Amino acid sequence: MAKIKLGEEMVTTYGNLPAINEKAPHFELIKADLKIGTLEDFKGKRVIMNIFPSIDTGVCATSVRNFNKKASELKNTVVLCISRDLPFAQQRFVSDEKLDKVVNLSDFKDRNFGKDYGVEMIDGIFEGLLSRAVIVLDENSHVIHSQQVPSIDEEPDYLAALKTLL
Repeated sequence: MAKIKLGEEMVTTYGNLPAINEKAPHFELIKADLKIGTLEDFKGKRVIMNIFPSIDTGVCATSVRNFNKKASELKNTVVLCISRDLPFAQQRFVSDEKLDKVVNLSDFKDRNFGKDYGVEMIDGIFEGLLSRAVIVLDENSHVIHSQQVPSIDEEPDYLAALKTLL
């Protein structure tokens, strides 16, 4: 379990992020068209998982914008923006912002991603939502970078994540 800061409170996540060199756990998340998206859908690509509590908060929205901009510069790389928001809210945001380099996925349905990846907050006012984290996978779905952001109100370390892909 990880301890992260949410305002002045410390909250706990369900577990820890997958370890470096570990194969990323399988996931089934809901895409914008309400169909299931899996890790297998991105086989052979490098993957940046931008995980956050809600697209309707400032820092989360900023991380999606920043990764959208950075993703356009990367070859064979996809950015997955993962939260427990409904796919409609995720899609509205990227449409309104004209963002086309990220893939939104939602863990609202079976809620297994949050547990399997150790990012579900199990206490505090955001209990049940996903913590802010970044996980980078190589073409074989092995973890090459991970960051559990220590405070919900902080942006992830974009440079550290992107550096692993250069």
